Amino acid sequence: MSRYLGDADFRHDGPAGIGVLVVNLGTPEAPTAGSLRRYLKQFLSDPRVVEFPRLAWWLILRLIILIVRPKRSAKAYQKVWTEAGSPLMVISQRQTKALRELLAARHQGPVHVELGMSYGLPSIEDGLNRLRVKGARRIIVLPLYPQYSGTTVGSVFDAVADTLSHWRWVPELRFINAYHDHPGYIKALATKIRDHWQQHGRGDRLLFSFHGIPQRYFASGDPYHCQCQKTARLVAEALNLETTQWMVVFQSRFGREPWLQPYCDHVLKQLPDQGVRAIDILCPGFAADCLETLEEIDQQNRDFYLAAGGERFHYIPCLNADPDHIELIADLVAANSEGWAERDIEPVAQEQQRQVTLRRAETMGAKS
Repeated sequence: MSRYLGDADFRHDGPAGIGVLVVNLGTPEAPTAGSLRRYLKQFLSDPRVVEFPRLAWWLILRLIILIVRPKRSAKAYQKVWTEAGSPLMVISQRQTKALRELLAARHQGPVHVELGMSYGLPSIEDGLNRLRVKGARRIIVLPLYPQYSGTTVGSVFDAVADTLSHWRWVPELRFINAYHDHPGYIKALATKIRDHWQQHGRGDRLLFSFHGIPQRYFASGDPYHCQCQKTARLVAEALNLETTQWMVVFQSRFGREPWLQPYCDHVLKQLPDQGVRAIDILCPGFAADCLETLEEIDQQNRDFYLAAGGERFHYIPCLNADPDHIELIADLVAANSEGWAERDIEPVAQEQQRQVTLRRAETMGAKS
């Protein structure tokens, strides 16, 4: 039997629309130890995430981590879980819906938007298959990671390539691998910060907290650290900040090896002794609020800072489904769909073209 999937949904008169696959990390299905074990097993088995000899890591993962960590992680998720589910999933669904509506208003031809997650459900394969069924022969893959890292964007590419390797008719593909310095992204972040300051006042220091990666990944050529620094610098410039008024930190380290520094929790414990008694902190590398922002930063790290003598800790939420964030995502899609003719064809002309194609196919023996 062929390993390539057939195109049972193919129609000779079907519109060759554009598909957009929006991708984020993913989330467990429930804040329970069992669900977290399944999620962590998939996540931490990804060789892009953990670059370690496979056999040794297999033993560590199954004999230690998946026994100890799921229960602890479930307790953390329970602190941020909502009636609608995981914050990341709820926000990602809102983003997808808003993007779908905005693109429908902007484009005359069919543009289909689907959500896929690197880990958990809906998977990247699920999202691509939904686009395939809808007739998307040209697909833009947009990982919602502004700064490129092999651990995130690289992993998305692997999953997309693996899925398409089983398709008989591979679509035309465009892959957005970073937008860390896009003017719309910088503007959206600066606006978010200004609005927060207007409502809540301004702290002594602004911290940009990015998810960390092992230092050796950066030393091996991963551009993530440089792109994080550029994002923060551009936002600081947009806000007219002096170098002493802001800084970059890294969070969410795992394991014993050195990760990108300075570490967020260490800095927060030291700042009060340096006279910094009020801080504002945001996480520009996250497109949607999630466990790492809501529990790790706004709960754990808040406690570290206040216990060390800090007086005011303000977490500035992610861009989430803010209108200017959705506009940015739509602009990325527009820029990366340039030259795809269906975008500019009038609906009437599209229908006429499909009927001509169908009649030609029928004369050669195709079934209606």
